Amino acid sequence: MEVTMSNLPIISADERLKETRGIKGCIFGKSGIGKTSLLWTLDPKTTLFFDLEAGDLAVEGWQGDTIRPKTWQECCDFAVFIGGPNRALRPDQKFSQAHYDEVCQKFGDPSILDKYDTIFIDSITVAGRLCFGYCQGQPEAFSEKSGKPDTRGAYGLHGREMIGWLTHLQHTRSKNIWFVGILDEKLDDFNRKYFQPQIEGSKTGLELPGIVDQVITMAEIQPQDKGNYYRAFVCHTINPFGYPAKDRSRRLEAIEEPHLGNLMQKIRSEAKPINEQLIFNNN
Repeated sequence: MEVTMSNLPIISADERLKETRGIKGCIFGKSGIGKTSLLWTLDPKTTLFFDLEAGDLAVEGWQGDTIRPKTWQECCDFAVFIGGPNRALRPDQKFSQAHYDEVCQKFGDPSILDKYDTIFIDSITVAGRLCFGYCQGQPEAFSEKSGKPDTRGAYGLHGREMIGWLTHLQHTRSKNIWFVGILDEKLDDFNRKYFQPQIEGSKTGLELPGIVDQVITMAEIQPQDKGNYYRAFVCHTINPFGYPAKDRSRRLEAIEEPHLGNLMQKIRSEAKPINEQLIFNNN
């Protein structure tokens, strides 16, 4: 018996390769390293600055557009406005069709966003704080028996809220989404140094690298000849500094110049042959 597959929604290789797909990434670095200043390396006409830090002194004079959400609900409203609805969700859930329709009534025609190629979100650290403040006031943050605050319930809800927000923005296929965050240096029980994104709770920091395409650490690097330190992007998971990093594009060097515009051009450049990409040793 012959089975027809004509109605199966298969996306062919040619169709997939023609699709417009934005770059999704996060950039971590210590406070004051110059993360917000990366806006100067982006085209102001096609970049939207998602300013959560209210710390735009570093880019005073930058000619791009800005939005300044003040609450977690506003963060979610902007996310669904930018990314569109998730039709798999119930009407009472964030990022659903009902949420999208409500936000469009408030903000207007979403085509106003068509001119933006890149959304620069500064910072995920502050977004986490706003989210946790919201979660502390929800029913899940209180014990059903005693009515007293339940820290575990608040952190559990916080993790779900943050991952939902990040995932929804990550699914915005047509735009580049960059999250900026503070990187903390810590010591473990054996006095060994390690680095961890400064985000409330542990769930978001653990799952974020698996959500985005690129994880970049902006850091001060010292040359092997002990010369002057310089700022750079650390882009590979295996690096001698122990910084969090990942390059899903397989187009970046371990160390790149701290220029976000040039970095995105390189990520979009022609890929190396697959046999040159999949190298697992230095021999």
